[in-house]
Amino acid sequence: MRAGHDHDAHGPAAATHAHGHDHGHGHGLGHHHAHDGPRDYSRAFVIGIVLNSAFVVVEALFGWRAGSLALLADAGHNLSDVAGLLIGWAGTMVATMRPTARRTYGWKRGSILAAFANAVLLLVAMGSLAWEAVGRLHTPVVADGYTVMVVAGIGILVNGGTALLFLRGGHDLNVRGAFLHMAADALVSAGVVISGALGVAYGWTWLDPVTSLVVTVLIVFATWSLFRQSFHLLVDGVPEGIDLHAVRRQLEALPGVERVHDLHVWAMGTTETALTAHLVMPDATADDAFLEAATHDLEHRFGIGHVTLQKVSRPFTPPCDAPPCAPADAGAGQTDNRHAAGAHEHHS
Repeated sequence: MRAGHDHDAHGPAAATHAHGHDHGHGHGLGHHHAHDGPRDYSRAFVIGIVLNSAFVVVEALFGWRAGSLALLADAGHNLSDVAGLLIGWAGTMVATMRPTARRTYGWKRGSILAAFANAVLLLVAMGSLAWEAVGRLHTPVVADGYTVMVVAGIGILVNGGTALLFLRGGHDLNVRGAFLHMAADALVSAGVVISGALGVAYGWTWLDPVTSLVVTVLIVFATWSLFRQSFHLLVDGVPEGIDLHAVRRQLEALPGVERVHDLHVWAMGTTETALTAHLVMPDATADDAFLEAATHDLEHRFGIGHVTLQKVSRPFTPPCDAPPCAPADAGAGQTDNRHAAGAHEHHS
C-alpha cells in the first residue's frame, strides 16, 4: 500500500484519553493533546445576557417617556449586545461538543466563528451609531438631559460590570470579543453622561453627536484587531504569538532530522493550536520516546497542544507550504513506504 498524504489531518482533532494505535500504513505519527481546558465562561455569558436584556427594556421605556430618540436608538444598539453575547455563548458551547464520525474535530472552530461574528456585529453597530450621530449634527435633538444621564449611568454599570466578567479571558478571542462589545458600550454610555451634563449646563446640543463620533472611532480602532485576527484564524492562518520559523528551527534541531517538510500550524479554536509536519529522517528512527519529547517541547515552548509528526525517509508529496511541484511517482512512494517507521500515536 502506498503511503499517501491526508489533507484532512490538517484540521482539528479532539481526544480526552491516552491510547495508541498501530495503523500499519508506513507512517510514523505522533499526537499530543493538552488536557488543560479553557476557563468556562458560560455563567458570565448568562449573567451578561440577563442584565443587558433587562437594561434594554428599561432604556426603551425611559427613552419613550423622556422623548429621547438617543435613548431609544441606544436601546436598539444594546439589543445587539444581547445578540453578541448570545453568539459568544453559543461559540463556547459548541466548541465543547464531542467529535463524531461525521465531524471528527467536533465544533471547536465555532468559537473562532463567534469571535468573527461579534467583530462584524460590533463594526455594524458602530457604523449605525456614526450614521445617527452625523444626522443629529444637522438636526440636534433636545431631550430630558437628566433622564438621559441617569439611564446612561445605569448603562455604565451594566455594561462595565458585564465587561469585567470577561476581563481575564483576553487569551480567548471569543471571550475577548464579548469583552470588547461590553467595554465599548460602557464607553459610549460614559460619553452620553459627559455630553449630557455639559449639554444641560451650557446647552451644547452638538456635543452629544460629536462625542458619539469620537467614541465610535476609538471602538472601531479597537475592534479592527479582533476582526483581523478572527478572520486570520478562520482561513487557517498561523495564530499570533507563534513564530513559524522558530517552530521549524526547533524541529530541524531534533536528532536525526535532516529537514522539515510540509509544516502547518493552525488554530483549532480560540484557545487550541495544532501542528502537522513531515520529519525527513533518512538515517534515523522515530520511536515513542522521540515523538513524545518532540511534542512536549512544542507544547512547552509554543503552546501547541495538538501535534502530528510524520517520519519519512524522503518527501513523497508536494508540500502545501511551497509552490506547486510535480507529484512524486509511484516508485518513490513505494520506496518511502518501505523505509517509513510504524505508526505511533500519543495522546495526553
